[in-house]
Amino acid sequence: MNISIHPLGDQALLIDFGEAINEETNQQVRQAAAHLEKQKPDWMIEYIPAFSTLTILYNPYYIAKQMRSQKLLPYEWARTKVLDLLSQTSSHHSEGRTIEIPVCYGGEWGPDLPFVASHNRMSEEEVIDAHMKGDYLVYMIGFAPGFPYIGGMDKKIAAPRRDDPRLSIPSGSVGIAGEQTGVYPIETPGGWQLIGRTPLKLFEPDRESPSLLQAGDRIHFKRISEAEYSRLKEEDQ
Repeated sequence: MNISIHPLGDQALLIDFGEAINEETNQQVRQAAAHLEKQKPDWMIEYIPAFSTLTILYNPYYIAKQMRSQKLLPYEWARTKVLDLLSQTSSHHSEGRTIEIPVCYGGEWGPDLPFVASHNRMSEEEVIDAHMKGDYLVYMIGFAPGFPYIGGMDKKIAAPRRDDPRLSIPSGSVGIAGEQTGVYPIETPGGWQLIGRTPLKLFEPDRESPSLLQAGDRIHFKRISEAEYSRLKEEDQ
C-alpha cells in the first residue's frame, strides 16, 4: 500500500492514498476506514474517508498520558499507531450494495436539463438515457448530511456548476457538476445543474443509519413518471 501521512493541525492527521481518483484507490480508503471502525482505538476521536484520503482525528491529551516519558509529539505517536493499524488492514474486496434510485427527470423536477443538453449538443432524452446508463459508485459522503459524491457518469453529459448557485435546492434533487452526479439529501444551497428529482429520503436523522447511501454503494438510476413520483412521495411520508 503506497501511502503518505501528514499532520493536519494539532489534533488530526491525513493519510493520502494517491493522487488518482479511481475505484482502486477509493477501495483502499474504504478498507482502511472499515478496519478503523472495527478496531475503534481509544485514542481516535473520528475518521473521515474521502475520494483518496482518510483523515483521523485523535485525542492529544489521551495520547500524552500514554506516551509518559517518550519524547514524541502526539502526532508522531499517532502516526506510528496508524501505520501499525494499516499494516493489519485486509485486502479483501467486499462488494457494496446496489441501490436503485427512481428519478423524475426534467420539467419542474429538473430545471437545468435543457442547459445540460444544450451544453453537450444533445437532446434532453439523450441526456436522460446517458444518465441512467452510468456505471455508478458512491465515492464518499460529504458537503451536507448524506450527500453522495457519485462517480461513473458518462463524460458526454458533464456540465459545469452554475455561475449563480441557488440559495435553496429541494431535497431529492439530482444534479450534475463536472463529471460527477449527486443527489441532494436535504434542502440546501448549491450550484449543481439539476436534471431531476427522486422521492426517496436519502437522509433521516431518526433512522438507525441516517444516511441511506454509503461509500462503496453501487447506484442505478431508474426513470419514473410524475404520477409515480407523486405516489412514491406520498407513500414515503
